[in-house]
Amino acid sequence: MQSFVPTRMYGNRMFSIGLEVFNSEGMSNTVGKSTSKEVITKEEWEKKLNSVKIRKEDMNKLVMNFLVTEGYVEAAERFCLESGTEPEIDLATITDRMAVRRAVQSGNVQDAIEKVNDLNPEILDTNPQLFFHLQQQRLIELIRSGKLQEALEFAQEELAPRGEENLYLQHAFLEELERTVALLAFEDASNCPLSELLDISQRLKTASEVNAAILTSQSREKDPKLPSLLKMLIWAQNQLDEKACYPHISDISSATLEETNI
Repeated sequence: MQSFVPTRMYGNRMFSIGLEVFNSEGMSNTVGKSTSKEVITKEEWEKKLNSVKIRKEDMNKLVMNFLVTEGYVEAAERFCLESGTEPEIDLATITDRMAVRRAVQSGNVQDAIEKVNDLNPEILDTNPQLFFHLQQQRLIELIRSGKLQEALEFAQEELAPRGEENLYLQHAFLEELERTVALLAFEDASNCPLSELLDISQRLKTASEVNAAILTSQSREKDPKLPSLLKMLIWAQNQLDEKACYPHISDISSATLEETNI
């Protein structure tokens, strides 16, 4: 599992160093001819990064949090064995949540809805937006399979009334419904301007929304901590751009430092 987590990927070191640069005293004061910004070489930057100590245990907990929240049970079990990091919850409790997610990702939306109701009926009863998105995904799957007449009837009987039930969400519901139904106007929906609705990413988006709702119902954080730290890394770099020229991390997946761009 070591290759799963590049050390600098978390953004902790970059964020820590970023805060220091604003009041830096020990860094190079070399100034480029074309800029008044402080110039920091790759060697200096790596030395400073390596001086920031992050406990391996904290990094492992961050990885485990991601695996548990996203529902990678087998990976979490393996990581637990290899790193000795215990998950915060019983991994067996993730199974039902992942069954729902897999159902949505495979296009079996009705099965997913039934599984959610088996877990906790209040999840969909108290979240009209989530229920609408699941029904919208059902419509998309009907269109994908070429059941156009059934899709049109489903939109009229199941989806259209949703906009009338909730005035607060009415505009958003109707707009999304119109975009989805517009797929019916194209002979080859996969090549139309709205084809992204048929892409696997749409299924993943809906599955993630369901996953977050289930976690919330279980009084757990709906988002893993790792993406927030990566956003923090990007924010820190944007802030530092105003103060210094330094090696950026452009490819977060590899955490490779680029040469200083002066």
